This record gives sequence, C-alpha cells and structure tokens, in this order.
Amino acid sequence: MQKFSIGSLSIPDSSAPLIIAGPCLIENRAMAVKTAEELQRISRAEGVGFIFKGSYRKANRTSGSSFSGIGDVEALEILDEIRTTYRMPVVTDVHETRDVALASRYVDVLQIPAFLCRQTELLVAAGESGLAVNIKKGQFMAPEDMALAAAKVAGTGNQRVMLTERGSSFGYHNLVVDFRGLAKMAESGYPVIYDATHSLQLPGAGNGVSGGERQYMMPLARAAVAAGVNGLFFEVHPDPSNALSDAATQVALDEFGTIVKQLLHLYRCVQSLHSL
Repeated sequence: MQKFSIGSLSIPDSSAPLIIAGPCLIENRAMAVKTAEELQRISRAEGVGFIFKGSYRKANRTSGSSFSGIGDVEALEILDEIRTTYRMPVVTDVHETRDVALASRYVDVLQIPAFLCRQTELLVAAGESGLAVNIKKGQFMAPEDMALAAAKVAGTGNQRVMLTERGSSFGYHNLVVDFRGLAKMAESGYPVIYDATHSLQLPGAGNGVSGGERQYMMPLARAAVAAGVNGLFFEVHPDPSNALSDAATQVALDEFGTIVKQLLHLYRCVQSLHSL
C-alpha cells in the first residue's frame, strides 16, 4: 500500500487509524477553535492523530437558500490558525480548479467532494498542488473505479492520495454502504478512509436539507474498522442540532472522545490479527 506522511502523521499507521474530524462548515472562529481544542485533548489522551476538517465554503447544497459560508478568506484563515496553533494538519474541500490555488495556501490536504470525483481537471489541479489529496467516492461510482480517479492525481507525480467511502445511492433519499467496496478500493494500493457520518445521510430528505440516521453511526463505523480501513472521517460539532450544515448527522463534540476510544481499541485488535 502507498505510504506517505502529512505533517507528523504516517499513513497508514498500524498502531492507530488516521482520523479526519471537524465541523461540516466553518461557521465562525469560536466554534472551530472549540472543536480543535477538544480534538487536541483527545489526541493527547488516546495517542491518535487527527486531521482537522472544515469546509470553507459549501458549493453542494440541497436548497439555494442554505447557508454556504462566512467568506472564503475568513474561513481559510481560521483553518490556517488552527493548523498553526494546534499543530494539526487541516483539510478542506475544493470545487473548481480555481479554488485549488487559493485553498492550498492555507491547508495541508485538499478534498475532492463525492459529486466531483470524476472531474479530471479538478483532480489534476489538486495533484499538481503537491498537497495530499482525499477523494470522496461518488455515490454513483463503483468502488473499483476509484482507482482511475486516484490515477489522475498520481499522474501529476503526486502519490499522496486517499480514497474515502461515503455510501452509495440506493433509491431516492437514501444511501447504503457496501462493505465489499472497502476491500475493492484497497486493491488500488491507496489508503482507504470510511466516512462515518456522510454515509448516514438521507440526501434531500429534510424539507430542503439533508436528513440522516445518526443512530447507526457506531455499528457501521465498527464494521468499517473490522473490514480493515486505514482511517475514519467524522463531522463533529459542539451543538449538532443547531449546526448550519449537516445537522442530522454531525456527532456531538462532547461524545466524540468516547467514540474514538472504542474505535481505537477495535482497530488495534484488528491490526493484531495480522500478526497471527
């Protein structure tokens, strides 16, 4: 499997999963900093590395009236403050090739949203940035085809690529996770991340916003760890019910430490099986 580093983090790591976590969207500085402080506390307590996730702008909204951001530069400067203050790598989404140059100045990882995972020019631009690239699997994509998306990035000479499973469309307003897909994506040779919160979305099912079934987060996350993923992705928020984006699926920040502890224990059990 392709191995690389992001800051001080080694990917993949047999001792702990990579965890990408943070709010869906940078709503304000206070919320983002509070989240980063708690992630740093969990990191020190559990010995696990985090990449802080926050979208500086949301281009994919169910309704045109949905909140999409506080302003690109203001949000990106908050992300830059977090990576500097807390010495934690940060990741954000890019939606167009012109976004890459701007975002690259503030973050360590560029994320390609699921609906854009086939956009060749965007993938190439992200690869050419030299930053690590996390590609979300499209809800419409066969898992084995994600190797072709990764190849577009790798073709620039940038091998620091991760692939993320976030569910597949199953009729209207519903997603399912085919756990065979985790193994199929791993055959690409790139690290595989499981998105434990977006996989629970009910797209467009909430009267103009996406609904979700947060109560199934732990069973599916445990299944993904047992299946051998290299990392996990969570959207977390200090007050999910009042989040301005993805309120139905974000995890409560004050519950996240317990979640990480449980999944880390399971991850290490699974890794120990490889030595038998």
